Amino acid sequence: MEVLEKEIISTSQCKDIWKKCLSLIKESVPALTYNTWFLPIKPLSFSEDELKIEVPNSFFIEWIEEHYNTIINNVVRQTMGDDGKLLYVVGDEKESDRVATDLIANRSEKPSPKDISVENTYDDDNEDSNEQFESYLIPRYKFENFIKGEGNQLARAAAIAIGENSGETSFNPFFIYGGVGLGKTHLIQAIGNRIKEKSKSKKVIYISSEQFTVEFIDAIQSGNAQEFSNFYKNMDALIIDDIQFLIGKEKTQDYFFHIFNTLHQAGKQIILSSDKPPKELKGLNERLISRFQMGLTADIQAPDFETRMAILKNKANSYGISIPNDILEYMAYNITSNVRELEGSLIKLLASSSLNSQEIDMVLARKAVNEIASGRQVNISIDYITQIVCKYFSVDENKVREKNRKKEVVLARQVAMFLSKKLTKSSLKTIGLHFGGRDHSTVIHAYNSIEQLLSDDNSTKDIVESLRNKIELGVS
Repeated sequence: MEVLEKEIISTSQCKDIWKKCLSLIKESVPALTYNTWFLPIKPLSFSEDELKIEVPNSFFIEWIEEHYNTIINNVVRQTMGDDGKLLYVVGDEKESDRVATDLIANRSEKPSPKDISVENTYDDDNEDSNEQFESYLIPRYKFENFIKGEGNQLARAAAIAIGENSGETSFNPFFIYGGVGLGKTHLIQAIGNRIKEKSKSKKVIYISSEQFTVEFIDAIQSGNAQEFSNFYKNMDALIIDDIQFLIGKEKTQDYFFHIFNTLHQAGKQIILSSDKPPKELKGLNERLISRFQMGLTADIQAPDFETRMAILKNKANSYGISIPNDILEYMAYNITSNVRELEGSLIKLLASSSLNSQEIDMVLARKAVNEIASGRQVNISIDYITQIVCKYFSVDENKVREKNRKKEVVLARQVAMFLSKKLTKSSLKTIGLHFGGRDHSTVIHAYNSIEQLLSDDNSTKDIVESLRNKIELGVS
């Protein structure tokens, strides 16, 4: 029992010491260098002044010794004192090749490859290093809150399959494309989050192609292009957003090509997004386009009305707020092509309601929608209103202009007059002329009749609001 307690103390102590070492190293080297050469190292044990650490392969020791020997020596001295030692253990060699060496603080000579310690103890489940590894994934992007719709069925189904079995499906690479604001980023990050949920040890990184290019340029300028390449080749899943921005960047494309090949040959997952399918990415290297088409290409289309409604309801529920159905319908009718704008209009509505202490109503909803989608204007005319209303009530347009007293015709005529007054700048006289030359008093009567119905009858209110939404949208 006493031996076991000592082992637990030793393990805990070595982790604490190595974390202190990492924090000092992080202050002294670029982030890319830190992630590539130091995060994969795993602390094994600590005894007296000797810390045993495990590296993935012999090349790690050679590279660290050649490029970061001074930094390592200083860090060892600061954390373990002048007598501190590091013992490297290499994890990917055979046990029969076992040899031992150590690195002593302040030692200037570098070990030769034949002196490197080799032990068959390395495993991929290095949770300590992966806790500090930055994937740049946004936790809220999950499959659970990605609304399934007709326009995203294939992409969503494939994404879930990849998340559950990363690198083991035929969907590699997975190339997803579609317009702005349709949920591509949400979906590809959801894959990354699912992979991480299933295996914390897996290295998953999300990056935009623009940031990838910036990092590459920085690496070239600082002479670290090889480190840049090695870092991305070490991933279990590489997710690159908006790959179209690599167009025209020949050198970046070249490096990405080799990273792609290394990962693909090793069975690692590659996930890409773009605004266009691969064959339409003019200016991108043909050999890259060919590789993008090796796996599965899936598109995301603009959501239909039912999907837009589901998105709004899901978003409202996530905020714990109940919003009347007619208001959600109005928003779903008015913002048709962009999920980002759709969610943005809802957030603006909720913010306006909260900040101004106002109840959520149609007036507030129209204001929120207009601010988001102000560029879409419909030229509303009396004839257009009449067309929409008559179509809804299944009444011939000529009937509402005649002296017809049938109940359904009268209702259609009065609703059309009411909406004409509400939605156009036409005078009462002009509206009357459009409905068979009736005078302004008839229009006033129709308007007042519908106003009364709206206050007394919810079903009529729903009908009129629905018709108004369609007219304002230009939906026939």
